[in-house]
Amino acid sequence: MHVLAINGSPNAKGCCYTALKIIEEELQKHSIDMTIFHIGTQPVRGCNGCRQCAKKDPMACIYDDVVNQATALSAQAEGFIFASPVHFSGVAGAMKSFMDRFFFSGGAGRLAHKAGMSIVSVRRSGGSATFDQLNHYLHYSQMVIPSSQYWNIIHGHANANDVYEDKEGVQILQVAARNLAWTMQLIAESKTAPPAIEPPLRTNFIR
Repeated sequence: MHVLAINGSPNAKGCCYTALKIIEEELQKHSIDMTIFHIGTQPVRGCNGCRQCAKKDPMACIYDDVVNQATALSAQAEGFIFASPVHFSGVAGAMKSFMDRFFFSGGAGRLAHKAGMSIVSVRRSGGSATFDQLNHYLHYSQMVIPSSQYWNIIHGHANANDVYEDKEGVQILQVAARNLAWTMQLIAESKTAPPAIEPPLRTNFIR
């Protein structure tokens, strides 16, 4: 089995990366491989709501950049991790644009009933707000979300090794990784097919 981990930090080898490596080490104990996909430092366009992605087969964003690269990798993954640093008590800007487009351009079809979780790297505060924001995407796409013994938040700063000073945070990530592995195995071994994906009903609250 395989996990696709999205590193949404501008820093390719910063605290988010270190947190993902902690998770990867645990997953390897359960014979699960992991690919870390860094969204990079180039500007990531936001979603413009054109809905042209729905006209493509398979669905893909009209802007052919890191979003479509990650989408292509997602087909081989049974589990997903979305990692972001905290910027002004929220998801980093490029990661927010990435998430909007990654999930909108066929996210439900690709991600529904697969295991997924989010993790957050923070210097001081805003971690829970960012964690909640990331989880909105997973809930929207009918993903199966394993939990841990606390929120998946790790503390650090300029030095990526700061992460290891947060002993509780490291343990939280390790528990989350084990629960992710267990969830993926349960899904893989299930003899029951997942529920069918229904076309969503859209209600406009001004009418």
